[in-house]
Amino acid sequence: METRPFEISRWAVQDAWEKVRANRGSAGVDMESIGEFEKDLKNNLYKLWARMSSGSYMPPPVLLVEIPKKGGGKRPLGIPTVSDRIAQMVVKQAIERDIDRVFYEESYGYRPGKSALEAVKVCREKCWKYDWVLDLDIKGFFDNIPHDLLMKAVEKHTQCKWHLLYIKRWLAAPVQTREGIQTERPKGTPQGAVISPLLANLFLHYCMDSWLKRNYPQCPFERYADDAVIHCKTEAEAQELKLELGKRLEECGLQLHPEKTKIVYCKDDNRKGEDYPNMKFDFLGYGFQARGAKNKMGKMFVGFIPAISDKARTSIRDKIRECKTLQWTQSELSDISKELNPKIRGWMNYYGKFYKSKLDYTLRTVTFRLASWAKRKYKKLHRSYRAAVAWVETIKSVQPKLFVHWS
Repeated sequence: METRPFEISRWAVQDAWEKVRANRGSAGVDMESIGEFEKDLKNNLYKLWARMSSGSYMPPPVLLVEIPKKGGGKRPLGIPTVSDRIAQMVVKQAIERDIDRVFYEESYGYRPGKSALEAVKVCREKCWKYDWVLDLDIKGFFDNIPHDLLMKAVEKHTQCKWHLLYIKRWLAAPVQTREGIQTERPKGTPQGAVISPLLANLFLHYCMDSWLKRNYPQCPFERYADDAVIHCKTEAEAQELKLELGKRLEECGLQLHPEKTKIVYCKDDNRKGEDYPNMKFDFLGYGFQARGAKNKMGKMFVGFIPAISDKARTSIRDKIRECKTLQWTQSELSDISKELNPKIRGWMNYYGKFYKSKLDYTLRTVTFRLASWAKRKYKKLHRSYRAAVAWVETIKSVQPKLFVHWS
């Protein structure tokens, strides 16, 4: 009977495949899609298992894809092949449970049972109790994690040879453009790789979270991957923390973004101090700032409250504008609702949790786009945009369930 140096269960590979298939995703450097991989599934999974078990599995390069960032510029993503995503999932599932146990409650990103909305909720409550926030941004975080320090963190939690072997190989795998140009990666872990969020969380746990707990236990924080805010009682405390945290990150091979990292005053009705240069910040798609609201007794007050951020609102408007069925006059209303409703439902589930009226106002874009579409489609509406808006409002009253936000 053939023996293999590493004991890796075939069921672990099968289970990893199920997770990768559910997550979908695009093809890597080999241009093989999920569907194409599945055509010869049994053979493909066996070959992957055999190579991983023998120690001969060598990760291919990751495909470099650049996507536009909301704030301008481009974000580099590294897309592994389908087979490599499965291999990464095998290792991730083998080590995640033990590693996740050491993370603090304040870490919310890419963790079982944790969510971005939970982080927003806790951040809101902390902003009521603490007057100041350090809104930090780590410059090029995923691209600059030092491999040697990251592996030291990994080795604290697993001594399994095949775990360590493949994580080292994934870190060393080059990136490749669609034109076939390869670039070595002496540091960093690519966004888009299955194993990267877990490795990134582990690195920041030791680099930042534990350091904050030891040195600034009076300053609570919320962190979602590399997006984090830290709460302070005074401006002086926030200034000191910014300086010392900057030094700490530099020791770990990272750098606070000099322009994007800022100290924010959480001004509301109870904070009567003078205006400060920064009195708002964005966190996980929500904009935190002073807003008018009503208390339980119906009395108006000004609180430091989260609502959908301006960047997120712009993104939603852009996505509505890009709706294909709204661009075709041959489309029917049912076609448009079928395309838009899944998106609207997702926006409502996420951005409708806090200060929902700001999202409601944003979703009025649907009405205006429908009016423009109707104005082009129906001759009786050609000359009057106002008449087209009225037509949409009539449809809304007759079919309130046609679009999910109407009802």
